[in-house]
Amino acid sequence: MSGNPIGEFAEKKGIALKGQKEIAEEAKNAITKKHGYSIEEIKQNFDSLLLESEGMAYRIFLKYQQEYGRKALEAYFAKQTSNQEAKRTQNTARIVGNNFSELNKFFLSLGQARKARAGKTFESIHNTMFKTLGYPFTEQAVINGKPDFLMPSKEYYGVNPMDCIIFTSKRTLRERWRQIVTEGTKGLGFYLATIDDAVSEAQLKEMLNHRIYLVVPEEIRRAKYPGAPNVISFREFFEEHLDPKVKVWKRKGVA
Repeated sequence: MSGNPIGEFAEKKGIALKGQKEIAEEAKNAITKKHGYSIEEIKQNFDSLLLESEGMAYRIFLKYQQEYGRKALEAYFAKQTSNQEAKRTQNTARIVGNNFSELNKFFLSLGQARKARAGKTFESIHNTMFKTLGYPFTEQAVINGKPDFLMPSKEYYGVNPMDCIIFTSKRTLRERWRQIVTEGTKGLGFYLATIDDAVSEAQLKEMLNHRIYLVVPEEIRRAKYPGAPNVISFREFFEEHLDPKVKVWKRKGVA
């Protein structure tokens, strides 16, 4: 909120925008309640539910942003507005004019917050939904890097890293996937969930050489990456990659 007088004033008054993880949880709950899916049905429909939940999260964010903006502006103007009813309109117009610069900074900060949150909404939604499925994992384990999920556990990774699955999510990739390549060098494979539909063929081949699977919604896989051997849907990830490993881990007593 630095350089944003209205935001700084609101913060001092305890007025804050709802946290991203809370919004992600609310969106996930709204979507799962709407469909009433069981855990198995969530897995089967994870591709479409993920996209639907992201849209829901954005609508929820706009609702809370509206509420936050109203409360922040009401509190900020209240300290400057006369209590005399006859002067209220005149005072409000004067205050808005005199505080144009502060208002501009305030709305710019809200716009920047929307952009920053958009880049993290997918990660929050994906991770929130993923955790509802009950798979064994250590979250945000520190190994070479810090993937979202290390399965079945960090402890087992220390014993047999080649038998573990490393999974993380990024809304868009650009060149950022390179920074996490080392995280997958010891594991069975690295799985990168995304909704990025602009990964080049050259990047996909390089990812394949590093044993990195791109996990995307089925709609994106069919439209943008047909035939790419290391691009799979979420349903395929669960059915063909994760679920078979869970059976092995259970047989070994590590899950």
